[in-house]
Amino acid sequence: MYRTNTCGELRLANAGQTVTLAGWVQRSRDLGGMTFVDLRDRYGITQLAFNMETNAPLCEQARRLGREFVVQATGVVIERSSKNSKIPTGEIEIEVAELRVLNEAKTPPFTIEEQSDGGDDLRMRYRYLDIRRSPVRRNLEMRHRMAMLVRNYLSDRDFLEIETPMLIKSTPEGARDFVVPSRMNPGEFYALPQSPQQYKQLLMVAGMDRYFQIVRCFRDEDLRADRQPEFTQIDCEMSFVEQEDVLCMFEGLARHLFKEMKGIDFGQFQRITWHDAMRRFGSDKPDMRFGMEFKEITDVAKGRGFGLFDSSELVVGIVAEGCADYTRKQLDALTDFVKRPQVGAGGLVYVKYNADGTFKSSVDKFFDADALKAVADAMGAKPGDLMLILCGPAMKTRVQLCALRLEMGSRLGLRDPQQFAPLWVVDFPLLEWDDETQRFYAMHHPFTAPKPEDEALLDDPARWGDIRANAYDIVINGCEVGGGSIRIHDRTLQNKMFHTLGFTDEQAAAQFGFLMDAFTYGAPPHAGLAFGFDRLCSIFAGADSIRDFIAFPKNNAGRDVMSGSPSPISQEQLDELQIKVDVK
Repeated sequence: MYRTNTCGELRLANAGQTVTLAGWVQRSRDLGGMTFVDLRDRYGITQLAFNMETNAPLCEQARRLGREFVVQATGVVIERSSKNSKIPTGEIEIEVAELRVLNEAKTPPFTIEEQSDGGDDLRMRYRYLDIRRSPVRRNLEMRHRMAMLVRNYLSDRDFLEIETPMLIKSTPEGARDFVVPSRMNPGEFYALPQSPQQYKQLLMVAGMDRYFQIVRCFRDEDLRADRQPEFTQIDCEMSFVEQEDVLCMFEGLARHLFKEMKGIDFGQFQRITWHDAMRRFGSDKPDMRFGMEFKEITDVAKGRGFGLFDSSELVVGIVAEGCADYTRKQLDALTDFVKRPQVGAGGLVYVKYNADGTFKSSVDKFFDADALKAVADAMGAKPGDLMLILCGPAMKTRVQLCALRLEMGSRLGLRDPQQFAPLWVVDFPLLEWDDETQRFYAMHHPFTAPKPEDEALLDDPARWGDIRANAYDIVINGCEVGGGSIRIHDRTLQNKMFHTLGFTDEQAAAQFGFLMDAFTYGAPPHAGLAFGFDRLCSIFAGADSIRDFIAFPKNNAGRDVMSGSPSPISQEQLDELQIKVDVK
């Protein structure tokens, strides 16, 4: 028996017991007559004590232990004379009678501590060591607990967990596929799934009624902190439901997670349409932890001789409460922020509504006190507030102001990661126009149903931009954590949708023929939703990056620096797959 107990479970009540522990050496301290070793496993840390007077050879053996040696120790649980209140086992130690080195270890390239001295790249290279650290271990334990809560919640509501294929047919819509060559079918390729979308719809045709899967998905897209080339979804589908049924079911799941993981009870989540979200916050995933709602002042701002305002489609701003005392340096920093390429604004107009009722602005040459008071009234500002205003093309300006709003929220400490503001965004556009290709694309995917009252607009190309989708996203703290839609279950409507997206009958049949054929055998009304599980974990933990919640993540270049993938393969493999590689 390697151990009778873990390194995290012994307490003062166990004093006098003979126990055996096994784990890794966290650190050791040689105090001359005594040597102390902190032994660590997944469950915690226990102090081992070695006495030079009572057992000198054993104490000498303990002194030779290096960091991360794997050892087994047997001894008696005794009360510590110098207690450590920072760890659960801090009232006891093990008076060791027998020590066995199970495996020696090289000195690790960084400290296995709560706060490591290793940078991101180094810790990613030695991820198996990084996982030994408590913060990473706690993240993976939290992920496991959330997965179990999800499984139990959905299973209790008659959902079946069903696996769908990992090798599927490539589709031209959406992000780029990762493709896999087929040796047995030269010149042909599988794709790794971006989602199980078509298969879960087929499961509804098959009568499974309620399906879910905590499933790995793959997208070959540019990376950032909340994206990885492989990620995990909580993927769900339901039959014989309308939008309200889906929202109630999965809002219930989100509430359950908040209650069990964070101890937070939420009432009904707020709902907002896509058009209102864009108009009021410049984003389809607004952060509702704070206000600063957009105030459109185009009518008030125009006609004062200020060319930028007069020539703009939209003049819009936000009010930063209590910030009228911002210095010129602070205002210049905000101007520099909106001029960054990532934001793209040409400049920033500010209006200070001073506490004494006077005004100071960057457009004093064009706006007198009465005009500035009219702007303040239109924006709902009060003495002591700062107004920040952008102008330009309507949609572009709203998106720029959204970036400024989030920046101000961060600077003012209004985006506390331990505060949560969930909401639903509904009624997305069904289609979005792409200037580069001069065509419409599905905003979600081609299986999303239009609002029933908008279906007729599919026959009028001039109105395609007005069609609303029967789609919904769940947003928490400015992050989209899940989304879904009512699906098209009628073959005729699905064909019309394909034609709208520019597919010929032959192309639609080649790409989606098996799904269309299934619809001829009685497809029930159905709908679904998928949560981004990695992102959900990071939000619940108040973290910025999903990498901290994935055991073996990729870096920002999509590389696994630990294993060295992606990597070239041998010429023999390439020949067997009949693939020619020309890398210049």
